[in-house]
Amino acid sequence: MTLTAERGLRLLRPRIRRPDAWLGIIVVLLGWEAAGHVLTDSYVVAAPSQILLYLANEWQLMLRALWVTLGNATAGFVLGNLAALVLAALASAWPRSERVVTGLALIVFCLPLVATGPILRVFFGPGNGPQIVLAALAVYYTTLIPLLVGLRAAPDSWFDLVRSYGRGRFSALVHVRAMAALPYLFTGLQIAAPAAFLGAMVGEFTGSERGMGVLTIRALRALDVEMTWALATVATAVAILAYLLIGALARRILLEDPPVILAMPTQAVGASAAWRDTGLVVLLVLLAWAGAIWLFDLNAFFAKGPIDVVEALFVDPDAAQTRAALGKALGETAMFLIPGYLAGLAAGAGLAMLLTLVPALSHTAMPLAIALRSVPIVTTAPLVVLLLGRGAIGTITLVAIMVFFPTLVACLHGLRQTPGQIFDVFDSFAAGPLTRLFRVRIPAMLPAFFAAARMAVPASVLAITVAEWLATGGGIGSLMALSASLSDYDMLWSSVVLVSVLSALGYALVAFVEQHVLTIYAPEQI
Repeated sequence: MTLTAERGLRLLRPRIRRPDAWLGIIVVLLGWEAAGHVLTDSYVVAAPSQILLYLANEWQLMLRALWVTLGNATAGFVLGNLAALVLAALASAWPRSERVVTGLALIVFCLPLVATGPILRVFFGPGNGPQIVLAALAVYYTTLIPLLVGLRAAPDSWFDLVRSYGRGRFSALVHVRAMAALPYLFTGLQIAAPAAFLGAMVGEFTGSERGMGVLTIRALRALDVEMTWALATVATAVAILAYLLIGALARRILLEDPPVILAMPTQAVGASAAWRDTGLVVLLVLLAWAGAIWLFDLNAFFAKGPIDVVEALFVDPDAAQTRAALGKALGETAMFLIPGYLAGLAAGAGLAMLLTLVPALSHTAMPLAIALRSVPIVTTAPLVVLLLGRGAIGTITLVAIMVFFPTLVACLHGLRQTPGQIFDVFDSFAAGPLTRLFRVRIPAMLPAFFAAARMAVPASVLAITVAEWLATGGGIGSLMALSASLSDYDMLWSSVVLVSVLSALGYALVAFVEQHVLTIYAPEQI
């Protein structure tokens, strides 16, 4: 393995061997311990010693709950990532279908879990169905987008070679695109691991009898701080272990330098074709929505179709009140969503660049970053709000945390995609680290950064709706939870449609900016 490959792969894992790395982690633990004892009466923080004592006393309860949630999360993780692989292969083998495939996948991913969970519970009834489905929904898109980026990250000359041997698109997919996409696939899998656990726990909130989500509800209602922090600690440990295992597998497979990408820009999709694909996606979504209600003969009391939503928003006598309630809730959500989204992107990309310039910091920063992101937001939300308040700072921080880690992982991956041959040229000119960063690494990072930015749009909506549902009591997330509890399914379905549409529009806005930027810096992605 070359030095460049070793340097790139080293960023994929948070090895903790340096004394200063251990020192940083020890300082954090000591500060945590002190805060737990100082704030004992505030019911906010549990010290590490208190958490360990609780786990020692209640290990059987925790183990049973973990086994249930882990099983559901694993099943959803496998199903969701298999769906991502199938969709990515279809889009790559039949390029004209990519916009439709990604459009349908985006609409499904934009469905807020806060509202989808109760609907799935009514549909599936008792059992693990909602937990597995929500876990799959939480992960498939986070794998699909990096995978699509990777499937395009190969030089045109490679495909010319495949065609010179008389092979077709399938051979190019298997022998060229799949190999180029492997680093991106592992990046998506690492991001997906904590998301699967979150999806399973949200599913357990909707009426499950067992699992860590059920214990979390019990702890929050009883203000049992030790139990809440113990649940968060166990969930974090599981997510970190999954992250490290995927990273270890990646290091065994990814043994080559990134390829030199020399592909020329392809012809841009015309406006008429874009509108045609968008219309086709909308039509397919509406047909699937109405068809599912008819095919499964769902009760009209809770299963609302497209016509029902239109009537609730524009025809019914209380349509004006419905629109006013939705507008007010969305305004409250947007005030915190947009700053949190931008802050998370900036923090993730900024830390990735800092770790590239000062690799020694990764020994301390990466374990803490993984731990921070691995805590499920269903346990983070109440604690962050208690620490920072129910106002802007607490909610923005929650959204930023949700966006930060996927951006960090994607940008670290992008920063190491610069081929070693380019660094050889810069070595010959004695270029310094900052010159390399701005001239080479950041342009190489841009495709991964924008992929993370697109994924972060629905993820930030998930974060803020869950936070509003569990902690703040305001915004569209609280409105959806209240509508579900009051069986106001007209309001619930209207909220779902509106949030999904706005998430898709935000995604399209980021894609518009990406199109113009990558035309200059990464034309092979266009």
